[in-house]
Amino acid sequence: MSKVTIYHNPRCSKCRQTLDLLQQQGVDAEVVEYLKTPPDAEQLDTILTLLKLEPRELMRTNEAEYREQGMDNPDLSREQLISLMVRYPKVIQRPIVIKDGKAAIGRPPETVLDIL
Repeated sequence: MSKVTIYHNPRCSKCRQTLDLLQQQGVDAEVVEYLKTPPDAEQLDTILTLLKLEPRELMRTNEAEYREQGMDNPDLSREQLISLMVRYPKVIQRPIVIKDGKAAIGRPPETVLDIL
């Protein structure tokens, strides 16, 4: 069976629901608590590419860090936004599930079934 990775925050209900859904499907996913072990810039760039998203589209714009760190500045480059996401992982949308070069955001949790 192919490796499945979930970027997970145990305090997030959607993350817990998505992890439960994976387990119901018999998937033994590698759980990465991204607040404790954030993806590095290269990993985040790959995740964005797999999701076909730009950094701002994967950001939780309602988080205090988003405003406090000026992430809403339209002049920030892709690289600068990725760097800020690595430094402040709380702004990264979650959960993210990756399998076989495909990725999905578990909002709603059922969307991850498309890549399994």
